Amino acid sequence: MSAVTECDYLIIGAGIIGLAIARELNAQYPKKKIILLEKEKLVAEHSSGRNSGVLHAGFYYTADSLKAKFTRDGNRLLTKYCDDNGLKINKCHKVVVASDESELEGIYELERRGKINGVNVKIIDENELAEIDSNAKTFQRALYSPDTSTVDPVEVTRHIYRELEAKGIKFHFNEGYREKVDASSVRTTSGNIFTAPKIINCAGLYADKIAKDYDYSKDYVIIPFKGIYLKYTKSDKPIKTNIYPVPNLKNPFLGVHYTVTVDNVIKIGPTAIPAFWRENYKGLERFSLSELISILGYEAKLFITNAFNFRALAYEEVHKYNKKYFVGLATKMVNHIDVDGFNQWSKPGIRAQLLNTKTLELLQDFVVEGDSRSIHVLNAVSPAFTSSFPFAKWVVDNYIEKKEES
Repeated sequence: MSAVTECDYLIIGAGIIGLAIARELNAQYPKKKIILLEKEKLVAEHSSGRNSGVLHAGFYYTADSLKAKFTRDGNRLLTKYCDDNGLKINKCHKVVVASDESELEGIYELERRGKINGVNVKIIDENELAEIDSNAKTFQRALYSPDTSTVDPVEVTRHIYRELEAKGIKFHFNEGYREKVDASSVRTTSGNIFTAPKIINCAGLYADKIAKDYDYSKDYVIIPFKGIYLKYTKSDKPIKTNIYPVPNLKNPFLGVHYTVTVDNVIKIGPTAIPAFWRENYKGLERFSLSELISILGYEAKLFITNAFNFRALAYEEVHKYNKKYFVGLATKMVNHIDVDGFNQWSKPGIRAQLLNTKTLELLQDFVVEGDSRSIHVLNAVSPAFTSSFPFAKWVVDNYIEKKEES
C-alpha cells in the first residue's frame, strides 16, 4: 500500500537550489511544513557537490541579467554564511589575464560590466599582477577581483541540510520523482505519494522532464555538458590566486583556468564536453538509451546549424581529452609550472544547460516557469551555487503567494 504524505511545500531535488529555497521558505513561513524529495542517498550528489567551489564576484554578466544581481549578492551572503558558521573559505581572490593585445578589449568589457553591477573589480598592470601572484602572466593589463573566494561545496550544502533538518524540515532520500498524479500530488520511485498545494521543481538535470508533466518547458530541453578538472599533486604551490583567461562572452563557458581550492590544491579546468546522457559521469554508468538518442539529435542540430559556433566548441572540447593539450592551455597564463605535476583527474560534474529548441540558443540566464500550483527551476547554471541564496529569495518572493500565517 502506497503511503500518502501531505505538506505545505514539496520541493523536488536536494541540491543547493532546493536547499536554498527550503531555507528561504522556512525563514518567511516558519509554521509551514516543508518536505524535500531527493532521489539520491545524500544532498548535493550531482552539480551542487561537483562544482569548482568558486564564489564568483559577478562581473561576467550584463547588468540586465538576473545572474548579475544574484551573483554579486550571493557572493556576499555565502561568504558571510561561511564566516558565521566556521566553514572553510579560501579568500584567494581572482585575476583575469590577457594573452595578447586582442584580448585587452575583453578585459575592459569585464571591468565595465563589473562596475555597472556594483562589483569590486579594477584593472591592474603587470607589476600589480606580480604583487598578487608572481607567477601569473598577462599582456599589459589584467582584471583583479578581490572578492572571489573558494569554498567546499559539499561542506556548505551539508551544513545547510543539517540546519534545515534541525528546524523541522523533512528530507526523504532515495525518493525520486516518478510521475505527476494530479496538480498537487506526485508519485515517487518507491511508489509513495506526496501532496502539497505548492510543488517546487529543483531537479537539476531532470527539471525540464518534470516540468513537461505540468505543461511547462515546452520550448526547452536540458543538454548536459561534462566538466572535469586536473589536479596538481606536487608539494610546491606555484599558484596563489584563481587565474582565468578572457572568456568568449557569447557562450556560457569560461575557458580552462586555475582554481585554488579551500585546501590550497591547484587544479585546472574545467572541460565543457558535450555528454551523451544526463548522468554520463563515467563509462556506461547510469546509461539511458532514450537520453542518448534525444541528446545526440539535438547536438546534431547544433552541429549542422553551427549555432553559437557549436562545431568549434565541440572540436575544442574533444581535443581537451589530450592531456598535453589541456595542460598547455593553462600554461599560457603563468610564467612557469611543472606540467608533470598535473596528473590526477577530479570527480566529473555535469552541467545542466538549458537549450531553446526553437532558436537553438543556450540560455545563459536563470529560467523559471510556473503558476499557483507548481514552480519549475529550469535553468540554474553556473554560478548557481554562488547565486543560490538571493535566487531562492527571488523565487519565493515572486512565485509564492503572500499569505498571513494562520
